[in-house]
Amino acid sequence: MFTTRITELFGVRYPIVQGGLMWIANAQLTSAVANAGGMGFMTALSFPDADALRAEIRKCREMTDKPFGVNLTFLPTFRPPDYPAYIEACIGEGVKFIETAGRNPEPYMDQIKSAGIKVIHKCTSVRHALKAEKIGCDAISIDGFEAAGHPGEEDVTSLILVPLTRDAVGIPVVASGGFADGRGLVAALALGADGMNMGTRFVATREAPVHDNVKQALVTHGETDTRLIMRSLRNTERVMHNPTVDKVLEIESRGNTKIEDIAPFVAGAEGLAMLEKGNTEKGVLAAGQCMGMIRDIPTVAELIDRIVNEAATIIKNRLGKMMADGAGK
Repeated sequence: MFTTRITELFGVRYPIVQGGLMWIANAQLTSAVANAGGMGFMTALSFPDADALRAEIRKCREMTDKPFGVNLTFLPTFRPPDYPAYIEACIGEGVKFIETAGRNPEPYMDQIKSAGIKVIHKCTSVRHALKAEKIGCDAISIDGFEAAGHPGEEDVTSLILVPLTRDAVGIPVVASGGFADGRGLVAALALGADGMNMGTRFVATREAPVHDNVKQALVTHGETDTRLIMRSLRNTERVMHNPTVDKVLEIESRGNTKIEDIAPFVAGAEGLAMLEKGNTEKGVLAAGQCMGMIRDIPTVAELIDRIVNEAATIIKNRLGKMMADGAGK
């Protein structure tokens, strides 16, 4: 069921991807996704150094015998991480695939590919997807404007960006941004993708290592309850609306914003504190417009089973019936 180029390339059962989630995608969540048949990624930069990542990879392997990957996000920071060391940890622990995001991963491709590791790169535009294919990435995850986190600066929705990317590249494509259920999986495949990525939806699961207040906030907030911050810095991030976000937007509205002006509000430590302590009024939380479709907090297995069954029912009954009823007309 649902055999695609993504399931074949990465050896997973379903074309459902749990991408990198800072502070959240640890062994517990990633192993749950893998065990349920999805494609899970731990987030390398959630861990302070390569040794800590290595320990978490080993922990994850104790919790699943299914394939899983590691996310590496290359973003400008005050203290650049030791990316080669993180990659060496992945190589040493036998990780089979890496999701790269943020800046161009080309400086690290030789190190990754020489170890036989497959790379799926997260992009926000067709031109970035073309570049990723050119430098040797094995697949593309394309982020539409609806996506949580950094959706780019061009504001093109998944409905347009996914088919355009599929037309432009020859490698497999994963649709990301606005996907949360079986309808989304069918839509992603219909648009030409080989799978769909979910981030926000996986945060609202029992295995996600997040305070219950945060999960409940994702349930109670709707599709209009996100805001775009850091647009003035051309580092746009889609986040859940709260008083901290309003403060950031107020600072940005003054003009000539520097990262130092908003750093106290968007710092990773503040976001981590929200996830751990559950104060959803303080700090920022990356969240997508799919919040409007999140109505419960299931286990990962329940969520994936529901998505697969819903998608199969849509294809067999609703779409199949449409085709049958229209035959011969």
